[in-house]
Amino acid sequence: MTQTLLELALFSAKSLIILAIILIILAAFFILLAKSKHKTTGQLSIKNLNKKYAENNEMIMQEILPKKEFKKFLKDQKAEQKKRDENAADTKNIYVINFDGDIRASSVSALTEEVNAVLNAARPKDEVLVRVESGGGVVHGYGLGAAQLMRIRNHCIPLTVAIDKVAASGGYLMACTANKIIAAPFAIIGSIGVIVQMPNFNKFLKDRDIEFEMHTAGEYKRTITMFGENTDAGREKLQEEIEKIHGQFKDLIKQNRPQINLAETATGEHWLAQQALGLQLVDEIKTSDEYLLSQCHSANIYEICFAERKPLLQRLTSSAKLMRDYFFYK
Repeated sequence: MTQTLLELALFSAKSLIILAIILIILAAFFILLAKSKHKTTGQLSIKNLNKKYAENNEMIMQEILPKKEFKKFLKDQKAEQKKRDENAADTKNIYVINFDGDIRASSVSALTEEVNAVLNAARPKDEVLVRVESGGGVVHGYGLGAAQLMRIRNHCIPLTVAIDKVAASGGYLMACTANKIIAAPFAIIGSIGVIVQMPNFNKFLKDRDIEFEMHTAGEYKRTITMFGENTDAGREKLQEEIEKIHGQFKDLIKQNRPQINLAETATGEHWLAQQALGLQLVDEIKTSDEYLLSQCHSANIYEICFAERKPLLQRLTSSAKLMRDYFFYK
């Protein structure tokens, strides 16, 4: 009997210890969750591209030069770096920002933080180079992206946009704000136009005796719909709205690149960079890397990147979703 009571007591003690550990873990989790809500949503990182280029060059020279010549190379590099450090205050800085756009222009929030950081440090003699890569997307998102780049020009800081792959539609809306546009030879440029497209399931629903109702206040609260029967008046109103957006797009180009013949280029077409150069949509055929390498001996080059940090709960749910997708969809 005594032995049974002793075993029961030990079991109860173990259960209480396990329960206490679980409660402590849960408490720690919720404390971290609460703290994560008050932390910054991201982190700014700065990379010195001069050092990157110098390190790469040094590695190559170490392999291809005889030891004596390599020692002289290192000595010359140190002398050049010393001279650069002595003249740092007078040396031009180039700030590099990368914008990789999707259809929702979700990178604009990071771009905003990067522009804020640059404007706090840049001087009128400095330069900002933005690598734009996007095939376009939502008007309001890319409109905000263009407005962020205009802030750089409004501060009288030279702005260069580099297009290595594609800057079309909303991507070109952002690119046209630059003082200078460079593009790789096969980059896709242009698509100065606006598009709205959606399927309409009204006939499909009617064939199955399904009624769709939509109630609005305001004659043009909804011009066209996916499920209702669209009218000619609604289509005309939508076309009017599209033309207005297109007009604003063209006005921004007129403001920043008056040399462009919009009657010829604002047709929604896109071109390779060689053709775009002839149409004055870009100013020079050159990749961003070629441009930066040509500047690295006379300027300090810094790559600015704002990495957004998701809240703890969002990171956990994202991980759980990734695991679910792996196990159920692979």
